[in-house]
Amino acid sequence: MAIADSFAYSRVTTVGDYFALLKPRVMSLVVFTGLAGIIAAPGHVHPLTGFTALLCIAIAAGASGALNMAYDSDIDRLMSRTAKRPIPMGNVPREEALAYGWALSAMSVAMMWLFVNAVAASLLAFTVFVYIGVYTLWLKRRTPQNIVIGGLSGALPPAIGWAAVTGDLSLAPIVLVAIIFMWTPPHFWALSLWRSEDYARAGVPMLPVVKGKRVTRNHILTYTLLLAPLGVVPAFIGLGGVIYLIASASMGFWMLLEAFATWRERDEIKEPAAKRLFGVSLLYLFVPFGALIVERLLNVPPLWT
Repeated sequence: MAIADSFAYSRVTTVGDYFALLKPRVMSLVVFTGLAGIIAAPGHVHPLTGFTALLCIAIAAGASGALNMAYDSDIDRLMSRTAKRPIPMGNVPREEALAYGWALSAMSVAMMWLFVNAVAASLLAFTVFVYIGVYTLWLKRRTPQNIVIGGLSGALPPAIGWAAVTGDLSLAPIVLVAIIFMWTPPHFWALSLWRSEDYARAGVPMLPVVKGKRVTRNHILTYTLLLAPLGVVPAFIGLGGVIYLIASASMGFWMLLEAFATWRERDEIKEPAAKRLFGVSLLYLFVPFGALIVERLLNVPPLWT
């Protein structure tokens, strides 16, 4: 071990280090979409059960983040975006992060099974499996389609929240999952356009590294063209109302504008259009899913029944 690493590991690990392992910013989005699934689901759920379900989703998301950081710690050291994470910085030993992540994963699934229901627990376990087993350990270092297939894990929280209330699944939560699934590639490919050197240095076969930026821009535009109409579907299947329709249509149009600007991008050094698209993509989920939550709280009727 390098002298710097030895010195770093002599530092006392703090609560903040373990919290950072949970990827709190990613966790917040997962919790938000899971909350949307709980609130949008038909029927009634006891507030304590709903809170427990949301807590389990949050814990599982954080656990997946910790495991991802542990298994990817070797490449995280090579990328400027991830070099200051707790393990590359020497703040948390990799072995401790693995134990921490797996313990939280098991706890979240067990709690969901015991205090909510088996369907929600099974979906939660499947989510962790896809993110760690399929994406992190198998696809990430092998194929430029890693984020497409692995994106299923981040798309499932609305279905988990829905199942926590109803005990089953239907078309509505599947559509919500599909929206996030189609959103994931343009969101991460926009990031990878201006971080392509990072991924190349670490040997991660992201699309711009393997196929080039032109192909990546084509893919971004294609997925966004599919995402925009898909985003308004909940308004026509009895799930969303007029607030949701306006929010989703507006954000879909905005995403399309930025995706088209990214497609036309010629500045391959600074990638300003791709950076704007990445920022807009963050809002894309928060605004329509937030509208769905607001409609349920205000008892706004669905647009189509």
